[in-house]
Amino acid sequence: MFRPMRRFKQQISEEECIEVLTQEPRGVLSFVGDDGYPCGMPMDHWYNKEDGKLYFHGTKEGYKVDSLKKCDKVSYCVYDQGYREEGDWPLHIRSVIVFGRMHFVEDPVQMEKICRTLCTKFSDDPSYPEKEWSRGKDRVLCLELDVEHMTGKMVKES
Repeated sequence: MFRPMRRFKQQISEEECIEVLTQEPRGVLSFVGDDGYPCGMPMDHWYNKEDGKLYFHGTKEGYKVDSLKKCDKVSYCVYDQGYREEGDWPLHIRSVIVFGRMHFVEDPVQMEKICRTLCTKFSDDPSYPEKEWSRGKDRVLCLELDVEHMTGKMVKES
């Protein structure tokens, strides 16, 4: 179903893929949009190591939601900040692409957990998750990406 990586020598391990997904706060969610056009949308995410799924949040309506109702197949791309070897100019960057199906989260307890976890990634203020949840819980929609295939690689920009 999914093609093997062509440049397999650059492939990184599943553990490294999970590290990138865990450490990096955002990526690009790609889905089929209107008239079959692909759409890539920047998104914040939470990778849950316990269940191996990615979680997102947004509003209950809009282009993304309408598109996902028509086709639940998505890909999600994340890459790290990279590093330079001393005295060298190119960056070494790890990237991960996840393929899977997106589901709307219906359980309010799970939605609250997802939203609070995402909030803690972006603020050191311990009161921030509560403020955000209280203010937005009636408008928020949480999404769950069931990972069907994940691949990652290390590239040297040059």
